[in-house]
Amino acid sequence: MSRHSVIYLAGGCFWGMEKYLASIRGVISTEVGYANGNKLNPTYEEVCKANTGHAETVKVEYDRDIIGLEFLLDIYYQAIDPTSVNRQGGDVGTQYRTGIYYVDEQDRSIIERSIAELAKKYTAPIAIEVKPLENFSPAEEYHQRYLEKNPGGYCHIGEHLFEVARNANRPK
Repeated sequence: MSRHSVIYLAGGCFWGMEKYLASIRGVISTEVGYANGNKLNPTYEEVCKANTGHAETVKVEYDRDIIGLEFLLDIYYQAIDPTSVNRQGGDVGTQYRTGIYYVDEQDRSIIERSIAELAKKYTAPIAIEVKPLENFSPAEEYHQRYLEKNPGGYCHIGEHLFEVARNANRPK
């Protein structure tokens, strides 16, 4: 039986979030795209300017034998402001909202427990959208692995967090 699972995580601009999540041991693959909007296969320009309702999202395939969903979510929370509505860093707009979109109904209770634990650390309400994945359209090729192709590219995630992700669950 395959122990590979998929979760979709939105956390502001997908360039940095993709690099961050791809750095975690146990993540098999990542793909950036647009989730839970009202138009199939939108362009980046449509997502930014045409009110398509999409969130910039990273599809994360991971190996549950190496990394559990709970741990993956804990690492994800370190790279976002979970109380911010439609904003992460300097990126503002509904496409930059935070969200956890699941494809396996069994993941829902794990996500809800995780959010409840996270909420204990904040006085402001948690603004992370939690929903089943309705749709996902891969972003244009130039967005895939953007920060690898453009090392000096913009990112709202601090460099120290990439190191945190790389070392999060490394064997001692």
